Amino acid sequence: MTSHDNVQAASTLDAALADLDLVDRLRLVEELGGRAVFTTSLGIEDQVITAAIGLSNVAIHVATLETGRLFKETLELIAETEQRFDVTITRYYPAQDEIDAYAAQYGLNGFYESVEARHACCHVRKLVPLAKALEGATVWVTGLRRSQSGNRAATPFAEYDAERNLIKVNPLADWSLDDINAYVEVEAVPINPLHAKGYPSIGCEPCTRAIKPGEPERAGRWWWENDEKRECGLHVPEAALPSLNSSSL
Repeated sequence: MTSHDNVQAASTLDAALADLDLVDRLRLVEELGGRAVFTTSLGIEDQVITAAIGLSNVAIHVATLETGRLFKETLELIAETEQRFDVTITRYYPAQDEIDAYAAQYGLNGFYESVEARHACCHVRKLVPLAKALEGATVWVTGLRRSQSGNRAATPFAEYDAERNLIKVNPLADWSLDDINAYVEVEAVPINPLHAKGYPSIGCEPCTRAIKPGEPERAGRWWWENDEKRECGLHVPEAALPSLNSSSL
């Protein structure tokens, strides 16, 4: 298929997903054929998708990026979730030599010093493992929601990811946090205890803080940066981030 064909296919899928409930959205992904991969950060919305995959037994692979800097609560939740929903969550890790190269150039916690250094860390610990997780995938399922941040307000149900040459599906795009919480209660979904301590969005421990009253959901991520649209690069084209190449790591 040409790039134009892929964009058109994603647009058609986007329209088809709009009128379906979560399980039917996931079943439609399954019916597309090929390899579908859901990447979970074990956050509350991702737990909803994992629960729906497990309870409906759809053929979508579940993966997580074990960056080496996650909260212990997040790590403990992986095993609990696997047992609760009878799913396997495949872990993808950063390469130690790339971590060592990063630390040699920037320092282990150099991400606090500049946006470039922070993106370089995300590249090593998240983007490279993500590429491994998505090898051979034709569909990438994520937990993106429009209400998470202004940068995600236009999130479609499906879009063509030209950088990775696959269709990206966001089955919770139109869900509110109230919708998420209601599903969690009905299905008794295990969630990260940090959510109850003011962490609506949870990433690596050094880069995540609790939010203050009235702050957006993702205000606690990379809080020392001033850019309101700050992201790690998973859900924006890497070309839009500060220049990164292997020689700089």
